[in-house]
Amino acid sequence: MKVLHINSYYGSSKFYKNLYKNQIKNGLDIQVFVPTPVSFDINEFDYGEYTTVSKNHSKYDRFIFHIKHQKIYKDIQEKYNIKDFSIIHAHSLFSNGYIAMRLKKEYGIPYIVAVRNTDVNLFFKRMIHLRKIGLEILREAGQIIFLSKPYKELVIEKYIPQNLRETINSKVSIIPNGIDEFWFNNAGSPRQKLYNKLQLLQIGDIDKNKNIITTISAIEILLEKGCEIKLNVVGKIKDQKIFDKIKELEYVNYLGYVSKEELIKIYRKNDIFILPSIHETFGLVYAEAMSQGLPVIYTRGQGF
Repeated sequence: MKVLHINSYYGSSKFYKNLYKNQIKNGLDIQVFVPTPVSFDINEFDYGEYTTVSKNHSKYDRFIFHIKHQKIYKDIQEKYNIKDFSIIHAHSLFSNGYIAMRLKKEYGIPYIVAVRNTDVNLFFKRMIHLRKIGLEILREAGQIIFLSKPYKELVIEKYIPQNLRETINSKVSIIPNGIDEFWFNNAGSPRQKLYNKLQLLQIGDIDKNKNIITTISAIEILLEKGCEIKLNVVGKIKDQKIFDKIKELEYVNYLGYVSKEELIKIYRKNDIFILPSIHETFGLVYAEAMSQGLPVIYTRGQGF
């Protein structure tokens, strides 16, 4: 089987390499197409020889869906002989799925499509004019992948018309993201007992969505009740204003962005993992924390 992956997220989300590595290990012949804006900074990460990172649109094109995706569609046809592929895997519904659907209509290649956070909370929720396209992509797909049951139920119940629900539901699979084998090979021991003196850990971008301000509010309540709390924070600073609010708090310890080898030591020094994201497709860090024996606190109905 020869698979063409269309994955605009691979430029910034390196965890996809585990998927590609294991597909090759299992005998699949894969190519990965990564459309990016011309302003994208290609870093030193090894994307794999099977990957083509292609700068094919302006960052401003994202404001006009059809202009952006016409450029991507033209580019993917120039980069590959589409007829050589057995199947296409689109890693998002609207952006990547739209390209896969057009390729199916022109070349007859079937596709599977994954539904992600941005599809649900940006495209379906806010871009009402594009919902018809989203439904068409779902109808044309051979298989539909949701990363969690809550997101599947939300989309089916809120955005799929009654007359299409049975058809769409019949093609749905729920397949969570997989964590690196490193975490299984280095599993930690479960926490046996928790005390009033706690080390809390939050891992994720420091921005509005990861909701660290809510974590801070919960800690303030516990401090008033006499608990001793330290919040250890790992992640990239995406919102400087939020970071400025937390960096001066004496119980917050910011550790920056660290490697997985350093991260495993941090997990094991903490008692509870907390990440109350507003929106979360499927947070790998929750599963990583569980592999190290930490109980987790997350947002009900979001991803995990």
